Amino acid sequence: MTLIKSISGIRGTIGGKTGDNLTPFDIAKFTCAFGSWLKKQSFNNKSVVVGRDARPSGFMVESIVTSCLSSMGFDVINIGLATTPTVEIAVTAENACGGIIITASHNPVQWNALKLLNHNGEFLNATDGEEVLKISESLDIEFETINNLGKIINKSGYEFIHADLITKLTLVNTEAIKKANFKVAIDCVNSVGGIALPVLLKKLGIEQIFELYCNPNGQFPHNPEPLPQNLKDISNFVVQNKADVGFVVDPDVDRLAIICEDGTMFGEEYTLVAVADYILSKNSGNTVSNLSSTQALKDLTESYGGKYFSAAVGEVNVVAKMKEVNAIIGGEGNGGVIFPDLHYGRDALVGIALFLSLLAERKIKVSELRKTYPDYFISKNKIELLPGTNLENILNLVKDKFSEFPKDTCDGLKIMFPEKKEWVHLRKSNTEPIIRIYAESTSLTDADNLAKNFLDLIRNLI
Repeated sequence: MTLIKSISGIRGTIGGKTGDNLTPFDIAKFTCAFGSWLKKQSFNNKSVVVGRDARPSGFMVESIVTSCLSSMGFDVINIGLATTPTVEIAVTAENACGGIIITASHNPVQWNALKLLNHNGEFLNATDGEEVLKISESLDIEFETINNLGKIINKSGYEFIHADLITKLTLVNTEAIKKANFKVAIDCVNSVGGIALPVLLKKLGIEQIFELYCNPNGQFPHNPEPLPQNLKDISNFVVQNKADVGFVVDPDVDRLAIICEDGTMFGEEYTLVAVADYILSKNSGNTVSNLSSTQALKDLTESYGGKYFSAAVGEVNVVAKMKEVNAIIGGEGNGGVIFPDLHYGRDALVGIALFLSLLAERKIKVSELRKTYPDYFISKNKIELLPGTNLENILNLVKDKFSEFPKDTCDGLKIMFPEKKEWVHLRKSNTEPIIRIYAESTSLTDADNLAKNFLDLIRNLI
């Protein structure tokens, strides 16, 4: 079964049987449920923004989504091929009542998904998402008559609007970036980053751009998740072209990985750390990341006199915590940067602009910049859960066993070992019948050993 329903949308593989895969029927049902939920919000503006990444199935899904919304009386502003953060920005720019992003993010090409946005261009919270799910199951949906059908309005060029908003940000130092005369290499995995990144870089004054996999045809040349094992081509490409830095994005451009000038990995956990370093050097304030992200952000924030806060895994949870504590920067350790001065969403494009500003002002090589941050290593593991496994009982037993150590239970169980600068995070996946076990320490060996100890413990308890 490869159809996953959650509060943030619906995701699955294209084709197959209804209810088990992402079929046209499932797409239509879920889109109409979202439309029905939007109607209940009683917005004056009945427009919805739709955008998609470059997957081969995207146009088919887009046709169904836009037609369904039109049948419910919504005017659809279809911005076509666009990044996830671009669609989020378009929702507020168009004063729309919501938005749908057609993308399966870092999933392989056979997958696609509908990500749902509210009128603020942000993902639905748990309460709203549950309501959409209930409507999709009940099929309590009403359609408009012929005289009240909505229009489908195609509007291109939002990548320029997005880039323009970024370059106008106070902390984006376009003058310093242009003066630095950077040579920049990019890998956009043949998706919408191939459209958006060159536009942004040119607006920032970058004249030497080396493009790898920037044809937005949706044919991913490697696994689209920007992890080190998938980035060998761009690593070599940076060295061959003597680039100062390499940027890698996932298919919908909400995650950013950075390659040093010598071809080594900056580390996706450190994308947010570096951007936060730049922001905190300009303004004092708080930061937020999720429980499974590196503690390097906490160390950095406290070194600037700010306060660090953690949130449950998931962008909507990080955003909620950022608003609660008035954080000036936040995100997730998977390369997701959330900069509230622009919008509350993970945005690789603003991450690039802020990182280049940092690099230009400090006049330092990327590899040298990385050495200025503490070294932490995360070991990521999982265990498949047997049917009927009571995970809550297992986590309670683990919690009791380590009762003397500080803990966080907002999302599973995280146990901190401050003296060793280590932590372990145990949580049930929202999308698979597994328990994730992440551990961090000051060496990869220690992180692996810590994770192994908890893997053995959990297996014995199961």
